[in-house]
Amino acid sequence: EKQLSLEVGDTVHIQEVCDGKNISKHKKYFVHLKEVIIEKRGDEELVISGEMPLVKEVTTTLREWGSIWKQLFVQVQRLMCELMEWRSQLLSGTLPSDEFKELKQKVTSKIDYGNKILELDQVVRDEDGNILEPERASVISLFRAHEEATAKINERIKEEQSNVQTDHSGISARIQSSPTHSLYVFVRNFVCRIGEDSELFMSLYDPIKQSIISENYLVRWGSKGFPKEIDMLNNLKVVFTDLGNKDLSREKIYLICQIVRVGRMDLKETHNKKWTMGLRRPFGVAVMDISDLIKGKIECDEEKQYFIPFFPVVAENDFLHSLLNKVTALRGDSGGQGLWVTMKALVGDIVQIRKEYPHLVDRSTVVARKLGFPEIIMPGDVRNDIYLTLVGGDFDKYNKTTQKNVEVIMWVCDEEGKNSICLGAGDKAVSEYRSVIYYQVKQPRWVETIKVCVSKDKSEKNFAMAFVRLMKEDGTVLQDGQHDLVVFKGDSKRMEDVNCYLSLPSTRHHHGDPHKTSGLSRSSSNVSGSGGGLSVSSRDSFTISTLVCSTKLTQNVGLLGLLKWRTRPELLKENLEKLKIIDGEEVVKFLQDTLDALFNIMMEHSQTDDYDILVFDALIYIIGLIADRKFQHFNTVLEAYIKQHFSATLAYKKLMAVLKRYLDVSSRGEQCEPILRTLKALEYIFKFIVRSLCVFIILFLLIKPITMRGFCFFTECRDVLLPMMLRELSGALASMADGPHDERRNSLELLNNILEVLIDSVHIQNARRTSCMTAILSQMDDRHYATYIETFSGSPELVVSDFLMESFLLFKDLIGKHVYPSDWMAMIMVQNRVFLRAINTYADTMNQKFLNNDDFEVQLWNNYFHLAVAFITQESLQLQHFSPTKRNKILAKYGDMRRLIGFAIRDIWYKLGSHKICFIPGMVGPILEMTLIPEEELRRATIPIFFDMITCENAHSGNFHKFENEIILKLDHEVEGGGGDERYMQLLETILLDCAAEKPTLKTHVQHFVALVKGLLIRLLDYRTVMSDDSRNNRMSCTVNLLNFYKDINREGMYIRYLYKLRDLHLEGENYTEAAYTLLLHSRLLKWSDEMCSPQFESRGSQTQRQLKETLYDTIIDYFDKGKMWEEAITLCKELADQYENEIFDYELLSKRLEKQARFYENIMKILRPKPDYFAVGYYGQGYPPFLRNKVFIHRGKEYERREDFQNQLMSQFPSAVRLNTTTIPGDDIRNSPLQYIQCFTVQPVLEIPLRLKNKPVPDQIINFYKSNYVQRFHYSRPVRKGPVDPNNEFASMWIERTTFTTVYKLPGILRWFETTLSPLENAIETMESTNEKILTMINQYQADWSLPINPLSMLLNGIVDPAVMGGFAKYEKAFFTEEYNQQHPEDKDKLLRLKDLIAWQIPLLGGGISLHGKRVTDDLRPFHERMEECFKQLKKKVEKEYGVRELPDMDERKSTRPRSMLRSIRQSIISISSLQGSECGTPTKYMYRVTLEC
Repeated sequence: EKQLSLEVGDTVHIQEVCDGKNISKHKKYFVHLKEVIIEKRGDEELVISGEMPLVKEVTTTLREWGSIWKQLFVQVQRLMCELMEWRSQLLSGTLPSDEFKELKQKVTSKIDYGNKILELDQVVRDEDGNILEPERASVISLFRAHEEATAKINERIKEEQSNVQTDHSGISARIQSSPTHSLYVFVRNFVCRIGEDSELFMSLYDPIKQSIISENYLVRWGSKGFPKEIDMLNNLKVVFTDLGNKDLSREKIYLICQIVRVGRMDLKETHNKKWTMGLRRPFGVAVMDISDLIKGKIECDEEKQYFIPFFPVVAENDFLHSLLNKVTALRGDSGGQGLWVTMKALVGDIVQIRKEYPHLVDRSTVVARKLGFPEIIMPGDVRNDIYLTLVGGDFDKYNKTTQKNVEVIMWVCDEEGKNSICLGAGDKAVSEYRSVIYYQVKQPRWVETIKVCVSKDKSEKNFAMAFVRLMKEDGTVLQDGQHDLVVFKGDSKRMEDVNCYLSLPSTRHHHGDPHKTSGLSRSSSNVSGSGGGLSVSSRDSFTISTLVCSTKLTQNVGLLGLLKWRTRPELLKENLEKLKIIDGEEVVKFLQDTLDALFNIMMEHSQTDDYDILVFDALIYIIGLIADRKFQHFNTVLEAYIKQHFSATLAYKKLMAVLKRYLDVSSRGEQCEPILRTLKALEYIFKFIVRSLCVFIILFLLIKPITMRGFCFFTECRDVLLPMMLRELSGALASMADGPHDERRNSLELLNNILEVLIDSVHIQNARRTSCMTAILSQMDDRHYATYIETFSGSPELVVSDFLMESFLLFKDLIGKHVYPSDWMAMIMVQNRVFLRAINTYADTMNQKFLNNDDFEVQLWNNYFHLAVAFITQESLQLQHFSPTKRNKILAKYGDMRRLIGFAIRDIWYKLGSHKICFIPGMVGPILEMTLIPEEELRRATIPIFFDMITCENAHSGNFHKFENEIILKLDHEVEGGGGDERYMQLLETILLDCAAEKPTLKTHVQHFVALVKGLLIRLLDYRTVMSDDSRNNRMSCTVNLLNFYKDINREGMYIRYLYKLRDLHLEGENYTEAAYTLLLHSRLLKWSDEMCSPQFESRGSQTQRQLKETLYDTIIDYFDKGKMWEEAITLCKELADQYENEIFDYELLSKRLEKQARFYENIMKILRPKPDYFAVGYYGQGYPPFLRNKVFIHRGKEYERREDFQNQLMSQFPSAVRLNTTTIPGDDIRNSPLQYIQCFTVQPVLEIPLRLKNKPVPDQIINFYKSNYVQRFHYSRPVRKGPVDPNNEFASMWIERTTFTTVYKLPGILRWFETTLSPLENAIETMESTNEKILTMINQYQADWSLPINPLSMLLNGIVDPAVMGGFAKYEKAFFTEEYNQQHPEDKDKLLRLKDLIAWQIPLLGGGISLHGKRVTDDLRPFHERMEECFKQLKKKVEKEYGVRELPDMDERKSTRPRSMLRSIRQSIISISSLQGSECGTPTKYMYRVTLEC
């Protein structure tokens, strides 16, 4: 029965619908039917869901994110939950169009953001937010869409990152590093019992200097507790911007709110005719310290609400400004009245924060600027503000009994007398301003900088007026600071008539000037002249303060003269010279205007050099100003000016001329005062020169006809001209085939020129140029390609092979170097599709023109193959690395391009015929790289190419050594890099052997080759697996396996490569002794000769073998010295000394070597060397890799390393392993278990004294070294109990079980551990010892307990004496007791004698057992016993004849009389492990002694 394997969310296409009876009822609930659209594409049917595209995109996105959400749960969970919620809203179909549009924008923005942070592919969209399909868009529009999407996502990421920053110190550091800062404030509510309308003036305040530092933000609050404009409810947002680092360095910064009541003079007034309305009266203030928040010292969360307490005025004549100072100094209880706000400190100016925080700051957010300039004034930031602060006044009451209630009304008038005024942030422009009224105060102090509007009561009359001139007669603007204004009195109508007073002096400074006072009387007399009807009041005073923030109006006469130099050209030289003495702050304020003026002067006097030096010096002065630390923030302003605003096309000539003049004067040694400043400003001088030249070239080339070669060199030119040319080219190509002959020729000539230039320029790896070329190629169909190729045959100077060669190199270059970001998958796949079509088209051309013997070009075909393999192996086409969602998308839109070009490579290879040999072995590596791609059909199609290469080389050379060497070399690199798997190994073996079966002459050689490659692949895959493992020991083991393999197959180059990898692993773990032994293997491949090293031996440069060997010895000796293996170091020193003394006669080096050797001897005698412990480690269970599974290793511990520490480190490498606490060998149940088991215990090395030290008085310092070094045999002993326990003497039943382990190599060596080993002969000895031990044990048991059943003894004895078994040793006689074995293994003489001795001792043991069996046997088993006795007689006769007679004492005698020789012979093996080929080892055995004492 066939079944579908499905997961939740999978789509199933229902081909047929039956009656429904075969669908079980409960399964229906899990199937959801959807409407689909079926599109036909050729012969294929494409099933598309009928849901809206955005819903499908959300569904696909959620599935893709779902595969990685567990790794990034916290980050992705929130995004996924939001998308699921929004998806439900989209599917509901109930959203109004405006809300649907807004939700669509939110969904697409969230998807794009999530894809970016999860490193998934970027999605490009059209203007409506739908996914832009590459098939329906041009390449250029697709490229631009990617650029725009990248910019938007990067901005969004900055915004999100700024929202989730929680590291306060990080926030503070970011704030301090930025020159411009802002404060976002959202007024949530205002709670206060007023009873009338009110105005809230919010601003930033410095309590130390008692000054407001920002514009006021005005909120008009209604008497009912809501904003007066109900539309502003929940939208009272303001950004205080332009704050600099100086502002943040203030000791304290407060957010203040001054509340002004608008209504009656006194709240207690009743409704009568005296009741006045619309008066602005002080009510109170609200203050909050925001120093830590704005400086980034505390967390900024825009959702957290802060409460700012309200403090009312105590008396009617309390000034709001004075109340501020009191409240900031002493805090009290507000009674629950105040402001609720949310705040957030933002980094950047208003343009920047609108981009980075669009959810906070939009176009409706009010902007309150700083009272003063920001620290950086960017070009284009035009500002023309004059802040006027109403400070205070002193007014006489004259004939009144009480002081006046003074209200100041202010106008701003131009020369025509028209009223014009702009209020502060958050309010509309009005014509006049009215101050707060303080009740009956002689010296009111307002300190108001806000311009507000309040309607006026007709019953009130103006009693005085004052004015101030904003523009002086010299064109400069009013100076900053306080101004004591002249107070005029007179008729109310005349005071409102501007013509009556504009000709009069406005300040007391001018009023005291004798030239200005001719029309004024010193008393309260009339003003003569045009000011008739007005008089100066000497008893009243009125003071204001002004601050100019303008990039157009200056307060400096000299700077104004330079900016308006055309009005007074005769003063130009004077104004240029005055620039150097103008205050730097004033110059940088007007940086753009000043630079524009300088370059305009230069350009308008291009025919003369009268002003060149003055302008140049002025430019140097400005650049020097910006280099000053005080103005260093303006570097970015200058850079922006050069790139965006500078447009003087011929300035480069003037600048270079003056620069050359200065340099010439200086080079002649003459005095040149400006040269030092010029050199300091040289960077920006050259930037002006280069920019001027570029602007000139662009202008020149746009006006004058150009050649394609001309504009290629300038990026700006390409950016301007390429889009235009592409539009023209597209139209030309479309109509080329049907047009007249001239048009076709012109189109082809245009195409040839453009492609030629693009191919030249695109090598610079510019994404835009690459997209242009891709766009052109995408416009071409087969006719265009064919016609284009034809042009080469008709032109002698054009060679098609050169074009193809250059095209292949270009494509390969673009594929290998990532032109586009890796997440631009749509762009990359479109380019791949275009390139694939071009490559296949060019391949057809090559088949037609360059396949014959006469025209065959090896390099051209070689370039094709390398390009094709580079294309097929590029990262963007490796579908196995992608998520299922992404893989399905690519397959649905583009198919698997790897298969297409892979099959093309295969077909072309077989067409090469006799030319194939030209590509062996050069193409072996690329073809191997292609076959390693994990795509089954591609592998089956391309692996046979290997056999074709074998056949080809064998036919040409009689062997395929080149192919074999190359594939082994490349296989090593490719598998280590991640290619290949077990399936590939199986396919390679199967396909090559199947191919070889048809070629009997090659079959044997191919089988040997396949076995070789398979063995290499097994080791390489193991090596690759453990390279990412934390266990350095596993990495070392696999490295040793590989280097031994390469040594066995005589690949010295690869052998040496892995020797050095092993050396590096040892050095990482500070295993200097093992690193030395590793390098020693390399040195043994070298001779003491002056022959040059072969390439695989060279470490650096060209060396002789003697030089390289000497270098290696020096390194090895240093390693041995660090590892305290001075005996080995001395051996190498002696060998070097012999060379210096007897071969090269370098006595100086000899003396140094002998000195070092003497130091080593001294170290041996004087320096303590701790003896390392040795540990036996067994890895049992099928859960281990093959190189560890069910094997035992002896590990050499480090100095002072305890078994517990070693065991803990071992367990950390295998955290899931179970520790075995016994030292006995585990049974088959553990060996065959799928789990991992580790056994670890300490073993003792067996001393093997060198022959030269035997029987000699050797110091302990020397002999102690050999107790733990140069050891190969290790013992482990443990007590065991056998037989009945004697309570009076525990030693009577105590046996000592001793296990001997033998390693394949001596320790220390190239590893800190080696596997234990057992040869076939040793296995036979172990088996005989085990059998004899079983007989002896059973005899002891039956002697001690007569109640035991006889059957086990019967089976044991009969199994040995039966003629078919003959003691089990008949097979040993055939294997080991032959002359041939003796000749091949002379070293096993003692072991053979040992085996014969064990066979001989088995006879008396069997005799004792049969004798005991005869005493215990029952009558019904008597025939069986008699037959067993007969068999034993025959066996005994044969053994005693061959191996001699052994005798046991009578079994009834006391056990203490047992011969010692027999006891020593009874041994039992404990371990059986397969040996490594070619190893030398001793016999691992377990000795068992039984000790008895007489009572």
